[in-house]
This record gives sequence, structure tokens and C-alpha cells, in this order.
Amino acid sequence: MVELAGIIVLGILAQWVAWRLKLPAILPLILIGLFVGPISTLFSHDGSKWIEPVWNGQKGLFPGDSLYNFVSLAIGVILFEGGLTLRRNEISKVGPVILKLISIGATVTFIGAAIATYYITGLNWKISFLFASLIIVTGPTVIAPILRNIPLKKDISAVLKWEGILIDPIGALVAVLVFEFISIGDSSGYTLQAFMEFGKILIVGFSFGTTAALALYFAIKKKLIPHYLLNVAALSVVLLVFVESDIFAHESGLLAVVVMGMVLGNSDLPNLKELLYFKESLSVLLISILFILLSANVNLEDLLIVYNWKTALLMGVIIFLLRPIGVFLSTAKSGLKLNEKVFISWVGPRGIVAAGIASLFGTKLVLKGEPYAEYITPLVFTTVLVTVLLNAATARHFAKWVGVYLTKSDGILMVGASKASRVIAKYLMENNRHIVLIDSNKDNILKAKSMGLDALEANVYSEDLSNDIELSDIGYLMAFTGSDQINKYAIKRFKTHLGESGSYRLVSSDEIRNNDIEFEDKETIFSTKDDYINFSEAARDFPFVNELVVNTKEAFLKKIDILNNEQKSIPLFIKDTSGELHIICSLPEAFAFEKGFKLVYLGKPVDDFEKDDRIVA
Repeated sequence: MVELAGIIVLGILAQWVAWRLKLPAILPLILIGLFVGPISTLFSHDGSKWIEPVWNGQKGLFPGDSLYNFVSLAIGVILFEGGLTLRRNEISKVGPVILKLISIGATVTFIGAAIATYYITGLNWKISFLFASLIIVTGPTVIAPILRNIPLKKDISAVLKWEGILIDPIGALVAVLVFEFISIGDSSGYTLQAFMEFGKILIVGFSFGTTAALALYFAIKKKLIPHYLLNVAALSVVLLVFVESDIFAHESGLLAVVVMGMVLGNSDLPNLKELLYFKESLSVLLISILFILLSANVNLEDLLIVYNWKTALLMGVIIFLLRPIGVFLSTAKSGLKLNEKVFISWVGPRGIVAAGIASLFGTKLVLKGEPYAEYITPLVFTTVLVTVLLNAATARHFAKWVGVYLTKSDGILMVGASKASRVIAKYLMENNRHIVLIDSNKDNILKAKSMGLDALEANVYSEDLSNDIELSDIGYLMAFTGSDQINKYAIKRFKTHLGESGSYRLVSSDEIRNNDIEFEDKETIFSTKDDYINFSEAARDFPFVNELVVNTKEAFLKKIDILNNEQKSIPLFIKDTSGELHIICSLPEAFAFEKGFKLVYLGKPVDDFEKDDRIVA
């Protein structure tokens, strides 16, 4: 009981340490597992492990086949959650670079790693190809923590993020298929019968997964499952499909749950986000337990068999040769600069799915007596540890060295995607500023996206917002919602992380009416004269952003005075000759106006101004 409770406590502690140190969770999980497992034999008085999952086959926490069964079901749940995240519309919008990375890049790694493993380590072709299939997976859980605090161009962050998200279920599927192929060959040789068995696995896996997904979709849509049972019912269906599929075609369960997740993930299920949150929470718990167990189950002798120059050479080929080749082939004629391609080539940490499936498949093949199967788990664990440690330790410095590190974060996050926000955001985007709008209102987000704007359906109270790596180049924050409480909360919470270059909010109606702006809030007020209602009415009747030449400070003051007397014209920025925009309320007293400067304002064009430009959003 102490060991079982200890695994859970240590697992959650490792997750907390990873969050605190901004590291991939798999790193502390595996290190803790190795420490309480094989490494602890060096310190214990009788040479036993502090945590022993299986001992002499029939002893330990999980005697007999218990560990194998637990790992199988846990990996099934994790792969189902991964399948839920693979959406057709996301694949279509990520662009050709990412599609090539998960196809051409993955193929280069798969074939190249198999050849390198065979010739460098001397393993047979079957184990070499299985190892290669397992290491094509990166995964968002290892990419995101590494990139979260590195200010990069949005394009680089997006490529690495989406590669990790999309390759997770695809890589798992490839690994499952390779394993099934090896298993069939072991039983009867690669005969026609063996290929028929392989086809049976594919048919059963795809049919069971698709049928179960459609049945669950129908039950949820018809409200046949009460809301409070929805998540646990979905979990039970996943486990049922895994077991039933395995009964009809041995080893087809993993394929079935991946397919089930993909089908549900691409449906219009209204409860999909809620289901995904539950599966994510469950996956965190399972991963925490799983990787301490799997690492602890590794023996010191298993680690020593890969502790040699051959493994070091193989790691070098994978990291310094295959990854760059795959990236450069995938990004040819993409518009990415050389230094950006080099950085993407450098960041390729292997993740949770690779390590988890490796332990499962390695255990299965060892029990079947497959030659060299004992190398699978330690080789994959070594790859995970080396790539995660390398990238976690060097990614920030490497980004600076190759010149992709943004010394100044000038992206803009606008909280609230109302019409006024969209009009202003469109102007900012057309003036070469990266701007992201967030709103909990789905209609506002859809309207923003239809204008070509980056927009996220999100809540400012959500923990996920500050963890979004696509916001890594954000340095300015603008809170433009109709709620003074939300605006103040957004400034207070995200000012240091997303608004270090400048944080601004709308003034409230009460503050204008009572002339009561707190001293500490003065520097964050976007406009002291215009609240949300003024902005909304101006954008409703005159959805324009106008530019006026102001060559001198006197001209500026004169035109500002005229605008302030107009009910639906709101001054926004001063645009200098280099195109840089300055928020009017933040201008210092000594701000020097020069010839060619422009006053930018929203709303009604004033007839007696000579307009240089008008942008209609």
C-alpha cells in the first residue's frame, strides 16, 4: 500500500516540479522512476528496488500479467485522448510545411533510424524498424514547456506546436501497425496467411473504433447518457472497445481506440471539449503513475546494455543528421529563413507516447522471446532523456545563437473581440503587427477569423491562456471588453507575462463620470474620455480607421481637440515615419512630432480634415 500511494504522490510531485521549472513532465517522471527503481539497487541494503513493479514474474506490486494489463489499458486511454486532438480542419489549415513534416519528415526518421539502428547497433531489421517507428513521435507535452518561455516568431512556434500535436496519434498508429506486423511474422512467418492476419487486425481495429465512436456520438446527441455520467461512460466505452477488439483480433485494441478518438474528435459533438478536458486530467494521472512504474521496472542490466559508444553514435545520427534532413526536405521552398529551419531542426524532443508504447511493446516481445526485444525499452528511454535534456537545456541559447530569439516582443493580445476591437485589430494587422484576439463569445471569434485575424475562443480566467506557446511573441496587452472587472483582471494577471512592453485597458463609465481613475491605473488607461459604449457606437456607425498628417505638435493638439468634440471619432495612435504606432495616452510630454507623422483615429471621418488614407474593416 505504501509503494502504491508513493507512486501516485511522486507522480503528482513530478508534475508539479515540471510545471514549476517549466520542463516537460516526462523528464522528472522518468528520472524519479529510475531513481526509485534500478538506481536504488545501488543503495538498498539487500540490493532490491525501493519500488518493484514486478519481481520474479509473480511478485511485486503487479504480479504476473497485472503490469502488462494495466499498461495496455493506460496506453489505450492516452492514445484515445491523442486521437481526440487530431482534427481534419486543423490539418487543412496548418499549411504545407507542417503536413510535410508529419509525412516526409516522419518518413525520413522512420527509414533513416531503422537503417542506422541496424548497421550501428547490430539489431535485427524487425526491432530496428519498431524502434524507428517509436521515435518519430515528438508530442505537445514535451514541445510546449520547452518553447513556452522562448520569444519566437509566431511561424516557428506554430510549426513546432502543430507538428507535435498531429504527429502524436499518427506516430502511435504507425508504431502499432509495425508492431502488429512483427507479431504476425513471429507466429507464422511472413506468408500469405500472415498478411491476411495483418489485414484482419486493420479491419477489426478500424471497424470497432469507428462503430464505437458513432454509437457513443449517437448516445450523447440523443441525451441517452445523463450529463453526470458522460465522462465515465466514455471511459468505459474506450476500455470496452479496447478489450473487445483484442478478443476478435489479437493486438488490435490500440488501433481501435486511436481510430475511435479520431472519429469523435472530428464530429460536431457539443460535449467534445468537456470530454477532452476529462481525458486530459485522466491522462495526467495515468502518465504520472505509468512512467514511474515503467522506469522503476527497468533493470540496471537493461540500462547497461545501451550504455556504449554505439548508442551515442545512434543518438548523434538521429539528432544531428536525420532530424535536419527531414526538416530541410519538408521546408524546401516554404519561405522560412535558413536560421528558422536550423532552429526547427534542433528542437525535436521525443515524448510520452514513444516511451509508453515502447515499454508495452518491449514487454510483449520479450515475453514472446523475440531476439533483441530487451533493447527496445532502454533505447527509447535513452532517446527520450537525451533529446528532452538537450532541448530543455539549450533551446533558449540556441535560439539566440541562430538569431530567431525575439529581443523585443511586439505582438499584441487584445482581450475582447467586439466590432470595435476587430476594426482596430484589422488596422494593426495591416500595419505589420502580429495581433491575437481572444473572446469567450464564439460568434465574435468567427467574425474575427472571417476578417483574416488570429482569434482564439478563450476565457481570461483559464489557466491554459498563459501556457499558449503561440503567444510567445506577445509583448502588448489591450483589454477591450465591456466588463470593467474583466479588463482589470486581465491587466493584473497577464501584465508581467503578456504585457511587459505595455498593458492598456478601457476606462469604465463610472471612472469617466466620477473622474475617478486610481493613480496606479493611470498608465494603463487606453483613453481617458472613451469607454466601451463610445467605442462600440463609433465602430457600429463608422467602422473605419482613419489617418491624418500631423507635422507639428500644434497641428496634433488642434486635431485632437476637434476629434474630442466629435461624438463618434476616437483618437487611437500616433504613427511615425518608420510605421511604429504610439498609443496617444502614453505619449510623454516631450514627445517630438516630425514631418510625416500621422494621427490615427476610429470612427466618423471629420470633413474639414485632409485625409491621407482610410482603412475600412
